Amino acid sequence: MNGSVCSGCHQCRQGPVTAEDDKIKRAIRIHHLGATLMKLTQLRDLVAIVEHGSLRAAARHLGVDQPVLTRSVRALEKELGTPMFERTASGMTLTQAGQRFHLRASLIVNESRRAQDELAQILDEGGGSLTVALSIMPHAGLLPAALPRFRQRYPRVRLHLIEGLFPDIESRLRDGSIDFYMGAAPRIAPSSGLRVETLFRNTRAVVGRKGHPHAGAGSLHELVGAEWASTAIDHNASEDLAHLFARYQLDPPRVMLQAGSALSLLVALTQTDLLAMLPRQWADFPLTADTLQIIPVREELPAPDMVLIHRAGLPLTPAAEHMVDLLMRFAPQQAGPQQGLIAPSGDTALSR
Repeated sequence: MNGSVCSGCHQCRQGPVTAEDDKIKRAIRIHHLGATLMKLTQLRDLVAIVEHGSLRAAARHLGVDQPVLTRSVRALEKELGTPMFERTASGMTLTQAGQRFHLRASLIVNESRRAQDELAQILDEGGGSLTVALSIMPHAGLLPAALPRFRQRYPRVRLHLIEGLFPDIESRLRDGSIDFYMGAAPRIAPSSGLRVETLFRNTRAVVGRKGHPHAGAGSLHELVGAEWASTAIDHNASEDLAHLFARYQLDPPRVMLQAGSALSLLVALTQTDLLAMLPRQWADFPLTADTLQIIPVREELPAPDMVLIHRAGLPLTPAAEHMVDLLMRFAPQQAGPQQGLIAPSGDTALSR
């Protein structure tokens, strides 16, 4: 019988391998698979390079010398049998294979970190990190009361707060780099793999600076000539504003400024006569309570439901659970008597 001999390791050079000997062939495949399993540090290094944009920045973040990082990536590429990066004068970019591999590597690295954080928090050591994405309503209406209480319970947890909407952070939720999102419900429900919990219904209000020329307006009809600021922080406000005016057969609003952050919008509203349609809680935000006011128009200004989104099938860490509990503790008073909390069954729960 013709046989073939693996020229690899010592274990595989012990004798011929015949085509008929399935058990030996399977053992050899398993043996070589074990020999090429990559190290977690190699995955961590690859993810760090992608996240920080360069070898130098990644090495600085990880606290290692750049040559060490270079050797780690080259060893990983050798084991995988394909380059992960294209190296150019302008830096390193992922190859097509690298892009696919990075998605898997990110999940592994982030779950490894989260497992360590969870264990430390269960043992009451309280370390690790927590990354939370919030839209403008939780930032203004829930976080001011929740944050000091969270810091008191978990003073050693590094907290990363991201301002944004679900579509912008969905990929980071899926790869595990963000623990959860709380904010305006997305217009299109996410695909499988993420769990969406509706928390409460909300409304918007017309907001302007204290002493605004239209401060006494009681209807949108009286605001037809006003100029507006819009933002994508909480849904597509420009589109919603136009639809709202069209519903009441009013001329389209004159949107003169579009802000990409809450800070930009805050400056615009406090320093000009621009108006904005915002979650009603923002007028009670401690940092703006003395500078902004609600203009009490009689029309109903609906807002997206507030939701909590996180990965399905995986528990939140103790620190993440505590943050959610704290944010929800103040949700009943923010939801108001008309909106109320929404129970898991879909029924509206009474405010506590």
